[in-house]
Amino acid sequence: MNNEQLLKELKEAENQIADRIADNMETFGVSSTIGRLLGIIYMNRNAMTLDELAAHTGMSKTRMSQVMRQMMTLNIAEKEFVKGSRKEHYNVENDYVQTFISLFTTNWKEVISKNMTLERRLRERITKLETSIEDEPTAEIQERITSFKQELDDWSSYYQWIRRLVDFFESGEILNAVPVKEPRKENQYSERGETNG
Repeated sequence: MNNEQLLKELKEAENQIADRIADNMETFGVSSTIGRLLGIIYMNRNAMTLDELAAHTGMSKTRMSQVMRQMMTLNIAEKEFVKGSRKEHYNVENDYVQTFISLFTTNWKEVISKNMTLERRLRERITKLETSIEDEPTAEIQERITSFKQELDDWSSYYQWIRRLVDFFESGEILNAVPVKEPRKENQYSERGETNG
């Protein structure tokens, strides 16, 4: 196989990784376009301009700009200064674990915020309902109010738990509980010729 063929094979293998990164992003509720750009920049190993990204994807520079803003919001991309260039360059987090943590925590913080806001509004609504009762409430109404308040307590406990889980990830403590192991080297063998572990 000559050098040109080798480069072609390597490029195809790199594209497969970029495509799989794009597929994996959908697991986080992130668009495949974000995943595709993440994979392209990651495999490029260097910061890229919007023009370069548009050329790689066939999408417009405007669309690339929108997607890069989304990626920066998710904490998986950032602008990078490139000496001698007036164009904006973008780079991505090159640590798979940190990318996972950023996506997990960013998405869940938004979910927590929305649901805790809803909980507060519903508590205010129930309080207003209770103060507006003119007659003695029936046993059914009283039971439903009590049950609904308990539901809100459970709801609050659940999202407080998720908030603590997010903190656990963001602090890096997760890596103490679930360490990232070094990949096993193929040349590590025991005396009997079997792989270790």
